[in-house]
Amino acid sequence: MSEKRPAPEDPNGQLVVKRQNVGSSRALAVRHGANGNSGALIQAEPRTSALQAPVMELSGHSGEIFAAKFDPTGNLIASGSMDRTIMLWRTYGDCENYGVLSGHKGAILDLQWSRDSEILYSASADMHLASWDLTTGERIRRYVGHEEIINTMDTARRGEELLLSGSDDGTIGIWDPRTKHAADHIETDFPVTAVAFSESGTEIYSGGIDNDIKIWDLRKKAVVQSMLGHSDTVTTLRVSPDGQQLLSYAMDSTARTWDVRPFAPAERHIRTFDGAPLGLEKNLIRGSWDSDGRKIAVGAGDGTAVVWEAGSGKLLYKLPGHKGTVNSVDFAPGKAPLILSASSDRTMLLGELK
Repeated sequence: MSEKRPAPEDPNGQLVVKRQNVGSSRALAVRHGANGNSGALIQAEPRTSALQAPVMELSGHSGEIFAAKFDPTGNLIASGSMDRTIMLWRTYGDCENYGVLSGHKGAILDLQWSRDSEILYSASADMHLASWDLTTGERIRRYVGHEEIINTMDTARRGEELLLSGSDDGTIGIWDPRTKHAADHIETDFPVTAVAFSESGTEIYSGGIDNDIKIWDLRKKAVVQSMLGHSDTVTTLRVSPDGQQLLSYAMDSTARTWDVRPFAPAERHIRTFDGAPLGLEKNLIRGSWDSDGRKIAVGAGDGTAVVWEAGSGKLLYKLPGHKGTVNSVDFAPGKAPLILSASSDRTMLLGELK
């Protein structure tokens, strides 16, 4: 989908609007252009985005929010929660909630959009993946085979659209979204808490409670390298936009970047980033790259979203506002300097960076 999809006029005619007025948004920063008494202009910081206000709060979930993602256009947002629903939002204007997807019987732990923004994929504690038609709001398919909670998922970056999943059952699933059963699976020795496809799609990365990041050759279903350094469970793996680096975050409260180029040197660790404490909840905190690969961000247990400069390791922002652990942080695709955080406090904050 190349543009925003208008909200249907008749809520009964389009199933994507499951309930009206479920979610709401409010501007957390309102700037007035002039002083009513003297007419003198108040100096306001220059705006950097088309958001209605520098920070918008999105509320409507009745449980902790574990996953929140921009679609590939940057115009839409999907969020998944402990309340077992997925909510759909518009990025701009009033940030309206225009749809609710229901059907999972457990918490929604991860989300991925299709490349054309017309399908959403979800991973749940109910041991199933699902795909959703965002034109109708109907579930297309439920994917069965995992025997424990599915913690994480990813989609192939190029070529045929494939899904990747990691579960507490110790397996990694590879799925053709057109088929309900896995096309293949990889057995590991520990629960899998983070997965990612490589740029080429011939390798995958996985992390789990053994603290190690493994690089798997998909054809051989064998580990070709392990990247060591984290001292606790790895909770996020994200490949950089150029495909040359991998971002990880772990329960040791550090983020790291790794060189994943073909024929990279044996020591693949590039940099360690401090400043994002895990907190007492010990949730599976997720992070992301910005669209040009210059910034990385992760959530933190102290209610902040933490942003670093990827090249230097410099701490750029520690963005406050949440009253609970920030479980997911996502940069908007493209040029818009927007960042989205989702929290255990049941809200999301959508803000612009300077």
